[in-house]
Amino acid sequence: MSKKNISKLENLDKFGFKTKTKNIYESPIGISPEIIKEISKLKNEPKFMTDFRLRAYDIFNEKPLPKFGPDLKDLKFDQIHFYVKPQDQSKNKWEDVPAEIKKTFEKLGVPENERKFLAGSGAQFESEMVYHSMQESLKKQGVIFESTDSALQNHPELLQKYFGKIVPPSDNKFAALNSAVWSGGTFIYIPPKTHVRLPLQSYFRINTERLGQFERTLIIADKDSYVHYIEGCTAPTYTTNSLHAAVVEIVVLDNAQVNYTTLQNWSKNVFNLVTKRAYVYKNAQMNWLDVNLGSKITMKYPAIYLMGDNSKGEVKSLALSFKNQIIDSGAKIFHIGKNTSSNIVSKSLAKNGGEAHYRGLLKINNGSENSKNKTNCTTLLLDDISKSNTYPQIELKEKKSTVEHEAMVSKVSEDQLYYLKSRGLNEEQALSMIVNGFSRDIAKELPLEYAIELIRLIDMEMENRIG
Repeated sequence: MSKKNISKLENLDKFGFKTKTKNIYESPIGISPEIIKEISKLKNEPKFMTDFRLRAYDIFNEKPLPKFGPDLKDLKFDQIHFYVKPQDQSKNKWEDVPAEIKKTFEKLGVPENERKFLAGSGAQFESEMVYHSMQESLKKQGVIFESTDSALQNHPELLQKYFGKIVPPSDNKFAALNSAVWSGGTFIYIPPKTHVRLPLQSYFRINTERLGQFERTLIIADKDSYVHYIEGCTAPTYTTNSLHAAVVEIVVLDNAQVNYTTLQNWSKNVFNLVTKRAYVYKNAQMNWLDVNLGSKITMKYPAIYLMGDNSKGEVKSLALSFKNQIIDSGAKIFHIGKNTSSNIVSKSLAKNGGEAHYRGLLKINNGSENSKNKTNCTTLLLDDISKSNTYPQIELKEKKSTVEHEAMVSKVSEDQLYYLKSRGLNEEQALSMIVNGFSRDIAKELPLEYAIELIRLIDMEMENRIG
């Protein structure tokens, strides 16, 4: 085998490897009230959360699958483990994490990233957070960064106030499912006038076959505060399907700012069906940066509700879809306060029959005077068999507002390839250069280590899908 092919296998192994572990508990296949009660009992939850779960289960049964987007016929709820517990409790010291799990995250670079450029780090394995740590200086300032399960025990008053209020179980079928069986995820509270200068990160790993992962993330940025949160996601490849159905709720209070960055690289057997939403109040700002590679099907539309006057929101996303993949992503923005502004930048790329679609919803309510939105959707197709569609929906109810929408689909031309080949590049190198150039506007917004990782992932995808 050539050195080049060995290098490719090593790169793929970084994310596609499987870890041999002995789980403490695996729920039976399928979902039922008995399983939900058992999950709540194992977590020693208060009665209000058990009741919340059971109500959500009833809503899940009543709600239909989405009537838009990709066909979800291959998703079988009766073939999934809805809860898998890998260890007894989350650890605050890396050396206390079980050896097999620790090796998994070391291979993914999680502890190294924490040492280099993070203010705090969390790691979820299967259904539970196995590790959480944060700088002592932030703890002294009153910053809370822990698993949502821990927050339910330690800060029940905050959970009761905000949990399920931004994304209620009634929102959609998968929000209801998450509400019924949620486990793990991240809880962040930033006190007033507190700026967390370095990012906080959580990494989510699916390892068990036919697993459903349902983390619940809740971020509260109090007045005049700032935080940047990063999440990464990976899973090994199996012949059976897994499900990732997270819910993210964010509250950005007056004059605060939250940046939320996602770099997703799920394996090709994962259904990635998530609901993410932020409420943004007076003079506050919410920025989503969303990069989607991998998965069998992704449906993800980060939403921003601009509740307060002079609030701002931005969604920048990059989707790369290859053979047997459908990425249906986009953004939802609701202008409610006056003098609000929003920006949507969506870039999609498809090759070898992949599908990359943009689906957006923009609403400017009556009374949201002097509000502005600018939307730009760009798609690059690398062959004649891949697909891309744009589904924008605009509801403009305020005359004193401005909306701009621009969309463009293009293909790599033979002239471009010929020019690059004439400069000494082969076709693989030329395509990688074109794709990296197309992705640059999004990649440059990522922290340096993640930008490098994105470029490397793109190169891997291109190397293994030429021809």
